Amino acid sequence: MTATRTARPDDATERGVLSQADWHRPLVRRSMRTVHAVLLVLLVFAGLGPMVLLAKFAITPTQDILRTPMALFPHGAAWGNLSEAWNDVHVSLYFVNTVVIAAGSWFMQLLVATTGGYALSVLRPRYGRLISGAVLTTMFVPAVVLLVPLYLTILDPPVLGRSLINTFWAVWLPAGASAFNVLLVQRFFDNLPREVFEAARVDGAGPFRLFWSIVLPMSKPILGVVSVFAIIASWKDFLWPLLVLRDPDLQPLSVRLPTLAHTTDLGVFLAALAISTLIPVAMFVVFQRQFLTSAGLGGAVKG
Repeated sequence: MTATRTARPDDATERGVLSQADWHRPLVRRSMRTVHAVLLVLLVFAGLGPMVLLAKFAITPTQDILRTPMALFPHGAAWGNLSEAWNDVHVSLYFVNTVVIAAGSWFMQLLVATTGGYALSVLRPRYGRLISGAVLTTMFVPAVVLLVPLYLTILDPPVLGRSLINTFWAVWLPAGASAFNVLLVQRFFDNLPREVFEAARVDGAGPFRLFWSIVLPMSKPILGVVSVFAIIASWKDFLWPLLVLRDPDLQPLSVRLPTLAHTTDLGVFLAALAISTLIPVAMFVVFQRQFLTSAGLGGAVKG
């Protein structure tokens, strides 16, 4: 009788390019640590380098940017670039517009995603599977194809009888129609314990009470993920706000900054660009745990 070796559960976790014996060799260990350190430095440089350079250019005189871009303030820092960009170039107005547009788009996406996911996952209507399939099908339609019919709908919306062009609603309402968010939230709701829902129904909770008091408090991870996706997508959106917000006083930073590039001093323009990155950077700092560990998204896609 030949003895068979039973594989240990952690064998798979020990496999890699180098074996355990190789890692015990001093030369291999030092070489790999050096490679890891070099790769880490390159990643940090590639990721943070452009942001640090933009922050430096934001307070650098234009002549220094053109003549010696890599020098460290040869003629001092130009802190006036920030105030000039904020006040004289009216970045403050466009910044507020961007915040308002992002906030409205976030609310609409969260409203549609949570209610749609709740209806398909928890309430489970008779034709729920068919509706889920239809929602999924819309994700295969390129967004560019929908621009013309969507624009015509905003230009002459049914029931309302008045155009939504040059109103924030023209950006907020289409933002809510995100099939990806609905399916993402639905998948998360599918993994919530059904026993809690049944107990709440036995205690007399109706659909709205169940949604507001039971489902939403249990869904903070996925709400955070959808919120981050919604705000960042709205913050960098260019084409749709350009089409429906023709009034410059209503346009966000993503639309106005390219227009101002040809008529604004370079140092002031780069200061305006630096100001426009504040919210995305702050969003990443606040929600970096969800980005790096996938705490919310991991619970949404397991099955």
